[in-house]
Amino acid sequence: MFMKTINLPPYAPTLMESTRAIGYSVEAAIADIIDNSLTAQATKIDIDFFPIGDEYIAIIDNGYGMTSDQITTAMQYGSKNPNEVRDLNDLGRYGLGLKTASLSQCRKLSVISVCQGQISGRQWDLDFIQEVGEWSLLVLDYEDIVKLPCIEKLKPLEKGTLVIWQNLDKLSIGEIDFAASLGKKMDIVRDHLSLVFHRYLTGEPGLKKVELRINERPVIAADPFLTNKSTQIMDAEIINLRGDQVIVKPYILPHISKISEAEIKALGGKEGLRRQQGFYVYRNKRLLVWGTWFRLMRQGDLSKLARVQVDIPNSLDDLWTLDIKKSTAIPPEEVRRNLSNIIKKITDGSKRTWTFRGKKEMDDSRTHLWNRIKARDCGIFYEINRDHLMVDEIFRKYPEIKSQLKNLLCQIEGTIPLNQLYIDLTNDEKINNDIHIDETMIMETIKSILDDFESTDTKTAMLDNLKITDPFCEYLDIIDQAIENGELI
Repeated sequence: MFMKTINLPPYAPTLMESTRAIGYSVEAAIADIIDNSLTAQATKIDIDFFPIGDEYIAIIDNGYGMTSDQITTAMQYGSKNPNEVRDLNDLGRYGLGLKTASLSQCRKLSVISVCQGQISGRQWDLDFIQEVGEWSLLVLDYEDIVKLPCIEKLKPLEKGTLVIWQNLDKLSIGEIDFAASLGKKMDIVRDHLSLVFHRYLTGEPGLKKVELRINERPVIAADPFLTNKSTQIMDAEIINLRGDQVIVKPYILPHISKISEAEIKALGGKEGLRRQQGFYVYRNKRLLVWGTWFRLMRQGDLSKLARVQVDIPNSLDDLWTLDIKKSTAIPPEEVRRNLSNIIKKITDGSKRTWTFRGKKEMDDSRTHLWNRIKARDCGIFYEINRDHLMVDEIFRKYPEIKSQLKNLLCQIEGTIPLNQLYIDLTNDEKINNDIHIDETMIMETIKSILDDFESTDTKTAMLDNLKITDPFCEYLDIIDQAIENGELI
C-alpha cells in the first residue's frame, strides 16, 4: 500500500534567484563553464567580454557541440545525478554548474551550439521567469540567434558551443566605472585560469594541449611547482582507494635566491610564497584546491617551499565532499593518514632548502667570519670569528689599536638588526647583500696577506688556510690559477 503523496516542484522564480547566492566569484564561474568545454574535448576556447552598452561575457569553444535536445537537457537544473558513474574525462559533477555559475553573474544566459550541421539555441531569462512564474526555457530560432554577440565566431565552426552572459547585474553592483572594473576582474580571471588549467595549457602527457584566450590574448600556464627548477624529494606515493588511485607527488621549490622576481610573483602572487604552500588537489588534472595542509600541519616559514600535487579521479568525488563550485575538497580519513606520513619528509626538505645558507655558513670544514653560538642562559647569538685570518691579520699588523678594534666588533655584534632581518627574510623579497668580489679584488687581498711572509713554506701554508676560509674558499679556481702562474708564491 502506497502512502499519499503530493507533487511539490519548486517555484521557479524563487529557486532560480536563490541559487544565484551560492557564492561563485566571476573567476570560479568562468572556470566552471570551461570545465564543460574541456569535457566536450575542446582544444580552443575563447573568452570575449565587452563592458560598454549591451555588456556581455561570452565563452566559445570548438568542442563536439550539442544537438537541440542535448542543449535542453544541459539547461535543466539537476540534469545529471551526482552519483552517476561519469566518463573518466568528465569535469562536471552535479548537473548544475552551467546554470548556477552563469546566473550567479548575469540575468540572461544563452547557450548556442553547432552540431551535425545544425545550429540550436536556448535561453534562461530571469526577468521573463519572474513574469511568467514558471520554468519557461526560451527556444531561440535562427533570427534570434544571429542577433547575439559573438555569434560570428561560432557560425564558421563545424561543431562547437557558445555560452553568453548578458545583463551582468551581479558584476555591476556598486561600480561607478563598470568598464574599468570589469577589466580588472578579467585580469583576475586570467590569473585564476592560468593556474587552475595549467596542465591543460601545457598539454602534459595524457592531455590534449588547450589554447585559451581572453579577448584574443593567450592565457599562459602558471606552474605552481616550477617543475623545471624544483626538486621532487621522494617518489610519487600511490594510495589505493575503493579500486581507484590517488597519486601524491611532492615538490620542494628552489631557494628564493634562485628564483626570478617574475617567478616569485607567479608562485606566490600578492599573498607571498608562505600562503601558497601545501597540497594542490587536482580532479582529472583540473586544480580544485590549493595552498592548504588540510589541518594536518600549520603553515610556517620553513615549510613555505613545500608543495604537493595530489591527483584524484572523478570516481572518488563523494569521498572528497566536493562542493557545487568545485572550490573545496576534503580528503577522506584513509587519504589523510597517508598524507600525514609523508608530510614530515616534505617539510624537512623545504626547511633544508630554505636554510641552506645557514648550514653552509656553519660547516665545520670551513673557517667562517661569523660564529653561531648556542648558550644556556641567552639562547643563540652570533659573533665575529676573532680567529678569522683577516681579523687576525689586522690585530697582528696594528697591535696599538687592538683594543679599539675589539670594541668595534662587539658593537657590530650587539647591534645586528635581527628582527628586521627576520621580516626581510620571510617576506619573499631577495636580500641583495652579497658583496661581489671580482678577480682583481680577491688577488689584491690575498697578496696583501702574503706580503708579510717571506718563506715559501709559510706562504703555502697560509694559502691552504685561505682556501678553507670565507670568502676566499668561493674563489678556488682563481687562486689555483694564480699559484700555477707563479703570481702568489
